[in-house]
Amino acid sequence: MPFVMIAVLIDMVSIGLIVPVLPLLVGSFTSSPAEQSFWYGVVALAFGSANFFASPLLGALSDAHGRRPVMLLGFGALALTFFATAFATELWMLIVARAIGGAMQANVSVAHAYVADITPPEDRARRFGMLGAMFGIGFILGPVLGGFLGAIRLQLPFLVAGTLAIANLAYGVLVVPESLARDDRRAFTWNNVTPLGSLRALARLEGVGGLVTVIACSGLAQFVTYTTWVLYSKFKFGWGPRENGWALAAFGLASVIGQGFLLGRLLKVFSPRRLALFGLVSSTLAYAAFGAVTEGWMLFVVIALNLLGTTVAANMQSIVSGAASAQNQGQTMGAVSSLNSLTAVFAPALAGPLMAMVSHYPRGDVRMGAPFFFCALLQGAAFVLAARHFRRELAAER
Repeated sequence: MPFVMIAVLIDMVSIGLIVPVLPLLVGSFTSSPAEQSFWYGVVALAFGSANFFASPLLGALSDAHGRRPVMLLGFGALALTFFATAFATELWMLIVARAIGGAMQANVSVAHAYVADITPPEDRARRFGMLGAMFGIGFILGPVLGGFLGAIRLQLPFLVAGTLAIANLAYGVLVVPESLARDDRRAFTWNNVTPLGSLRALARLEGVGGLVTVIACSGLAQFVTYTTWVLYSKFKFGWGPRENGWALAAFGLASVIGQGFLLGRLLKVFSPRRLALFGLVSSTLAYAAFGAVTEGWMLFVVIALNLLGTTVAANMQSIVSGAASAQNQGQTMGAVSSLNSLTAVFAPALAGPLMAMVSHYPRGDVRMGAPFFFCALLQGAAFVLAARHFRRELAAER
């Protein structure tokens, strides 16, 4: 567990570095806020589309050949895409680099399968929470450093991110062991790697079924937030890379506290199902508050009050992983990642036009919060669907 946690931490620091500056780098190739919003949506769409198709492929490859080589492939290729982004001189070059980066970022699903390999089902929610805490720490360190570096030069965070990815590759080669025993591997077939096929297999897992829609709604809300956050804070509050770096670090800190410390204690009292419902309610209210705030400092208050919302993904992954066998953890986690990536494909198509539609309003105008009000509706729908699914399960068990 410490091996994969450190690998994920380094990976997420390198990714977090670029978050505050990527929209601004896109803006260096455009001439207006509306054009910047549109092309940033295209860049995010390229990333999400590539991740959607690559997630089940990498998951199935890890089921067949082991987790370690697939993770190392991802680390090495990510380094190349970061350097390519830094040296892009045309917008199309930036789009291509981010598309390849999206494909390689799919190795996050392999890290979750790695954790499932080494953890008994009853302890997976806590350990997925620990992994989520590493994501959070990465988003504390990465965006803050990225904001400072981006204030010096927009390309600098990408160069540092590429260097960290190379360090992660070296760490993986020298330290990270294999987690999947040869007896638990299965032959690679192309039937296992199509996104739609993997999603159908996910929906057929006993105990999962309707949760596919819940994960989709929740994921779409999350990716709409990721897509619009930097532009929203820039247009509404006049924030730059440094302010957004601190805000994203606050998200990371909330994730560390929620998943790394709070989740393990709550699981001693509540089941993953009940905690997932609590988290969905909390995050629904948080999305509505993000859109309604009138001062930038209020965003930090909302982040701090939404600790339960950070635990939703870990609880959902625990439920899904518990329904999968040892032989197809990679494919199952890849299917969950692919589902999230599918929402990442749709999110820019929705978020970009929404943000462009309200970008002309004056600073502080509540109408600029339209993307977050949409997220609140999505998360509220996810809560209703999850509650119905768990109620039916409990009735069937009786």
